Amino acid sequence: MTQQKHQISALFLILATLFTTGLMMANLFATKQISFGPVNFTGAIFVFPITYIVNDVVSEVYGFNRAKTLIWMAFALNFAFVIIGWLIDLIPGAVWWQETPAGVGFHAIFGLAPRIVFASFLAFLVGSFMNAFVMSKMKVRDNGKRFTLRAILSSLLGEACDSVIFFPVALLGIVPLDQMPSFVLWQVGLKTAYEIIILPVTVRVVKWVKKHEDIDVFDTNISYNIFKK
Repeated sequence: MTQQKHQISALFLILATLFTTGLMMANLFATKQISFGPVNFTGAIFVFPITYIVNDVVSEVYGFNRAKTLIWMAFALNFAFVIIGWLIDLIPGAVWWQETPAGVGFHAIFGLAPRIVFASFLAFLVGSFMNAFVMSKMKVRDNGKRFTLRAILSSLLGEACDSVIFFPVALLGIVPLDQMPSFVLWQVGLKTAYEIIILPVTVRVVKWVKKHEDIDVFDTNISYNIFKK
């Protein structure tokens, strides 16, 4: 079971839907800022790690190229979602609606500054591709063994890249500079802890998907160029 199938299965479509929906939800929930004692984080913390879990499953079972397709597809759909929402926000709302909580809330979500959107998309691409790359390389190196280790390390590196890019690019000048390192570390730590806690479920899902799909891809002699088909 080392060769990659070219057809798209129903199960892969389900995983792709979950991945894309998780990304959209994370971008919406990120507008909610939460403080719990000394810890500051956004509402995205509750759903964003799901995208990395799905990324782990797809990279492990279907290989880097299929994960690449998944990442670009989710990026394109989420980009379209944000742009359409932004364009709708530019259309003047009804006078009786615009100043209501609903109108103000719609603008707060879809009238996002270009800087925030750029930071979010850049961080997502770098973090997701880093996660898939590490999963792929470690799987070949370890001959398919030690999935738990590569799932943790790939997620840690992916989440680190995501947070290190997003918060300085999006929030520098808004969040005090001396608070930025702790903000980033808390995000990475909480997201990684989330994925470690749910790791037993991820392991079982991976085993079940491999058996159901009758596939277990090893990325030997492939190109890791994310812009190459």
